[in-house]
Parts: sequence; structure tokens; C-alpha cells
Amino acid sequence: MRDKIKMVSTGLTKAGKKTGTFRTTTKNKRTSTEKRKQKHFDKRAFNPETGKAGMHVVFEEGKI
Repeated sequence: MRDKIKMVSTGLTKAGKKTGTFRTTTKNKRTSTEKRKQKHFDKRAFNPETGKAGMHVVFEEGKI
């Protein structure tokens, strides 16, 4: 049985607030019971090295 899950970004804006970006996907809850974490590109996350917006950050499973 596959259930929909929401992947929420851990990236921060230049002001230090969460970006609020999320993705939706599905997972098999019978075989994978732990919370899922994946790296994806977040176009709103501020990159202090380059001084620009947009970087790869970890997306964690949240409630939908």
C-alpha cells in the first residue's frame, strides 16, 4: 500500500526563516517505516558561499 507523503525543505532564506518549499511523493509504509530524508534542489534556499538563492538541501518527511 503506497501512501502520499510531503517532503519539507530544511533550507533557510537570507533572513534566516524556513523557505516553506515542499514536494510530494509516495512511499510504501509496510516496507519503509522510518522517516524519509532526501537531498533536492531548493530554489528559495540562500547559499552563503555564493551569496545567491538556490542550493541543494535535505528534504524531510512531514505531515500532509
